[in-house]
Amino acid sequence: MKNRILILLLVIITSAFNSEAFAARHKKKHKNKAKTTKTVDTKSSEQPKTAEVKITDPKSKEAKNGTTKEQEKTAAVTKVDTVKAKQNTALTQTDSIELYLANSKLKFLKKNAHASYYHSRFDGRRTASGKRFSNNGYTAAHKSLPFGTKVKITNEANGKWVVVEITDRGPFSKVREIDLSKRAFMEIVSNKNSGMAIVTIEVIEPKK
Repeated sequence: MKNRILILLLVIITSAFNSEAFAARHKKKHKNKAKTTKTVDTKSSEQPKTAEVKITDPKSKEAKNGTTKEQEKTAAVTKVDTVKAKQNTALTQTDSIELYLANSKLKFLKKNAHASYYHSRFDGRRTASGKRFSNNGYTAAHKSLPFGTKVKITNEANGKWVVVEITDRGPFSKVREIDLSKRAFMEIVSNKNSGMAIVTIEVIEPKK
């Protein structure tokens, strides 16, 4: 009887000890889990990054605007100087031609002559004289005048004139008397859309 009581007590004590050990382990596990959750919450609750705000200094903006205005002013002055230089060059060329004419004599060739200009497709091609044609030059084509002959072409409608050199043969038309480079033609006509002009042709010869 006593042995049974002792065994029973031993079983009760052992059960109680196991229960306390289980409770302690459960409590420790729960504590570790709570600690992990707290760590995650701490990381997630970090303060968000502050958005960068660019502050423009009004003085630097004014300085930039001032620099831009200076550059625009410089560009405008340079453009004006370029135009003046071109005008001076044109005046110099005109003066040189007038001086050349003053030291030469003009031989009348034809009045009421029809003049036209070269098509752009001829630009860069060799002329009958062997020289390459350029619509930016002061040259012309005539049926019989010798190559190298300088002629004065005067528009009878407005009095404008230009000096060109004969470098090619043509025009191959009974109506037209002379074909000018486009640049030379445009300098003597008032209507830039016109393809024909009535001119007076004079051959420039050296004074004897």
